[in-house]
Formats: sequence, structure tokens, C-alpha cells
Amino acid sequence: MTVLPLHDRDGEIWLDGRFVPWRDAHLHVLAHGLHYGGGIFEGERVYDGQVFKLTEHTERLHASARELGFELPYTVAELDGATRELVRRQGIGNGYVRPVAWRGSEHISVAGAGASVHVALATWEWPHVFSAEAKAAGIRLGTTRWRRPAPDTAPVRAKAASLYNICTLARDEADAAGFDDALFLDYRGYVAEATGANLFLVAGSVLHTPTADCFLAGITRRTVLDLAAELGIEVVERHIGPDELGDFDECFLTGTAYEVQPVREIDGHRFTVGKTTTALLEAYEELVHAPADARPAAGAGAP
Repeated sequence: MTVLPLHDRDGEIWLDGRFVPWRDAHLHVLAHGLHYGGGIFEGERVYDGQVFKLTEHTERLHASARELGFELPYTVAELDGATRELVRRQGIGNGYVRPVAWRGSEHISVAGAGASVHVALATWEWPHVFSAEAKAAGIRLGTTRWRRPAPDTAPVRAKAASLYNICTLARDEADAAGFDDALFLDYRGYVAEATGANLFLVAGSVLHTPTADCFLAGITRRTVLDLAAELGIEVVERHIGPDELGDFDECFLTGTAYEVQPVREIDGHRFTVGKTTTALLEAYEELVHAPADARPAAGAGAP
């Protein structure tokens, strides 16, 4: 199967308030966001032509911008409307949306004040990250040497492009070592998350997840916590040491791209795709494919 490069496709991208041909969606090489990490983004899933929890994602994009010290020049409602229209124009049934915002090229300086703010939206068909086999059997993680930073050293509440540098380094190392993804510890040595997904572990019938005090508490994470409550599954949010991994029976990751993805191994610790993981995976699939008027109200459960 041939996969087209992202820069060379047909269709349109929404850029700074207007729809432009896909191949003409450019930024200047001296953009502040490119040089100094002044960029933010979101990832959104399209199911049956509808963007799941669109407003929550757009609200988080605005919140991330504020964390980085700038304001987006478009309201939540304007970006929601542009996203829906873009999905319609591109004819996306089941895919992905990438909103991104960055500081412009008025000056080359570490200081960002005075730089313009640009926003773009792109969408494409993308049904699944992992194969059906990996979805059924689980993926393998290896712990990376990189750590999630302390809250007083980085804007950990933002979905900031700069924070994903260590994700790239960790994921490349994991791929080279034969793993499917990397597991981060945080700056204190507690289990944190994968490179782009939150972590859940199951002991008996109890669901455990790391306290999100130095990494992003994802929208999919909150959705799964809400589903667990509806299913009567006990949830414990706490600091988890890596020496505890052998105490758990099941493990899975959550994220917009990953959805609910079972994990079969972390550093030699084996897990099964048990009843709790299966129940939450099935509940999530049912929720995202439910009719739009049956889905949670916009903004409900936002982290």
C-alpha cells in the first residue's frame, strides 16, 4: 500500500481563516514557532463524518496557547465551524484532524512578544494506528531513558510541540529496539505515560492510572474514566512506581490516535487483554460510533 507524503496531497487545508490548496499551505522558514518551539497542536478523530469531542479539543488548543503566552485569533466557535466544513470538503469518513498554531516570522528573537499568531487545520483518512492483530493481542513498550519534566521546568499543561521532542527521541529508540512505543517515567521516577498516550493498569478488578501532575491528562483518558464509572469499575489515580508493574494483570493506553490500545508487555512484564480492558475498549468503540446526538455534550469531561 502506497502512502502519500503529507506535503503532496490533493484537497484543501484551512490556513489563517481561508481554505487553500493543500500543496500551498506554507509557513515561512523564519517562523518563531519553528526556531523556538512556539507552537501548539491538537489531534482529533473523525468517526462516521463527525469529529469526536471537537469543542473540548478546540478549548484545549486555546488553553495551550495561553500556557505559551499567546492568544489565538479565532474563537472556539469559529475553529469548530472551520473544522466541520473542512471535514465535509475533504469527504472524511473515519480519519484524523490536526489543528496547529504557531508564532510567525516578524522577528528572529527568543522573545515571542509581538510575533503574529497563525492557525491551520488539516484532515485526512486514518482509520487506525496499529494493526487489527496489535489491537487484539496488545503492543510492547520499553522504558525510555528520557523523563517527563517537572511542572516548574516546562509548560506541562499545554499540548506544546516543544514537549514532543523527547517523544520523538524516545519513540525512535523504542522502534530501533523492536518495541511498539516507549514508556516514560516522570522526573521523580514514577510511571508516567507513553510517547503520545496515557497509561492504565488493572489489578484484579481495579483500574489504576498515574496521577497526571506533570503530563497532559488526555481527553480520551477522561472519556475512559467516565466510561469506567458508568460500568462500575473502581478507579485509583495515584503515583505508580516501575517496580509495581509486575503486580498488574492488564495494561492499555489511551489517546485520540491510539483510542483504547491494549499492551501485552512492558520491559518483560506480561499482561493479558482481560475483561476490564475489553469492556472499556468495547464501550469506547460504541461511544465514538454513536449518533452525534447520543454522544456527550461538547465540553463535558474536559480535563
